[in-house]
Amino acid sequence: MVHLWIRSESRAHEERVGITPQGAAKLIAAGFRVTVEEGSQRILPIADYAAAGCAIAPEFSWVDAPDDAIIFGLKELPDDGTPLRHRHIMFGHAYKGQPAGQVLLGRFKAGGGALLDLEYLTDADGRRVAAFGYWAGYAGAAVALMCWIAQQRGEVAGAVKAYPNANHMLTELQQSLATLGTERPTALIIGALGRVGTGAADLCQAMGVATTKWDMAETASGGPFPEVLTHDIFLNCILARPGTPVFVPASAKAGPRALSVIGDIACDPDSDFSPIKVYDRTTTWNEPALRVHDQPVLDVTAIDNLPSMLPAESSEDFAAQLLPHLMTLDALDDGVWGRAQACFDQAMS
Repeated sequence: MVHLWIRSESRAHEERVGITPQGAAKLIAAGFRVTVEEGSQRILPIADYAAAGCAIAPEFSWVDAPDDAIIFGLKELPDDGTPLRHRHIMFGHAYKGQPAGQVLLGRFKAGGGALLDLEYLTDADGRRVAAFGYWAGYAGAAVALMCWIAQQRGEVAGAVKAYPNANHMLTELQQSLATLGTERPTALIIGALGRVGTGAADLCQAMGVATTKWDMAETASGGPFPEVLTHDIFLNCILARPGTPVFVPASAKAGPRALSVIGDIACDPDSDFSPIKVYDRTTTWNEPALRVHDQPVLDVTAIDNLPSMLPAESSEDFAAQLLPHLMTLDALDDGVWGRAQACFDQAMS
C-alpha cells in the first residue's frame, strides 16, 4: 500500500497545497493511505481532509514518518542540514547549479532518500504534467504593475499579500491605477504562449496594459533584444536552461531605456543560465522590489512562490493536474515518476 504523507509548509506566506480533500478521498478509495499534517497556514481546512478519510498528524511530524512514506509538499524543507531518508515530492530547485540545491542534494545523499521534483514530472514528450504556471504569471504581472505604480509615486513597492481570490486582487489594482488617471505602462512578455505567459497576459489585459507578446519565434535569433528596453515593464516567463539567450544584459542598468520594472516570474537568478543579468537574488513578500539602479530607475521583482498570492485558485488548478499522476505512485519505476527518478539519479551521479 502506498502511503502518501502531505506535510505542512514551513515557508512564510505559503498557503498552497498540492492535493485537495476531494483528491485525497479518491486516492483512499483507490487503496492508498493518506496522512495530512495539520498546517497553520494552509488555505484548505484540516477538517475537510479528516472528513475525506485522511489520517491527521501534527505539523512538521513528517521527519518521524515511516520509512516507506512518500513525503509530499510544495516548497523547500527547513534548512537544518539533517539527512533526508524519505522519498520527497516537491519543487527542489536543485538541478541547475543553484547553491541551495546542491546542499539539498547532499542531504539526500547523506540520508539515502530521493527527490521526485515536481518541476521534472514530464510526459513522454518532455512536457510538464502539472504546473502552477498560469497563476504565477497572473500574480507576477500584478506585482510588476504594483512596482510600476509605486515608481510613479516616487516610491519603492511595499509588501505584498495573499488574496482570497483573483477578483480581490483585480479590484485593488484597479483602485491603485485609478489614482494615476489614465496613465498606463507598456509591457513585453517573453514566453507569452506558455501557461506563465498566458496568465501574465490575462492580467495585463484586465488592467488595460498595452502588451507585446513574444515567444520562441521572436527570440530565435539569440539576441540582443533592444525591444525589451523600449517597454516600461518586461515580464520573463520562461525557465532558465542551457541555451537561453540573455534578454537583459548587465549593461542595461545604466544605458538608455524606457524599461523601469523587470518581473522575472521564472525566477532563477542564481542559475548559470539566467537571462536577466542585472540582479542576483530573489525578492520577498515584504520587499518585493529590488532597486538595481537609481537614475534611470530600475526595479526587479522576483518572488519564487507567486501563486501563493492566490492560494485558493492555484491549489485547485495544480491539484487537478497532478491527481491523475499521484494515482500512479504504486508504479514508481514507470512513467512520470520513473523519469523524475532518472533526473535525480543523474544529478547525484
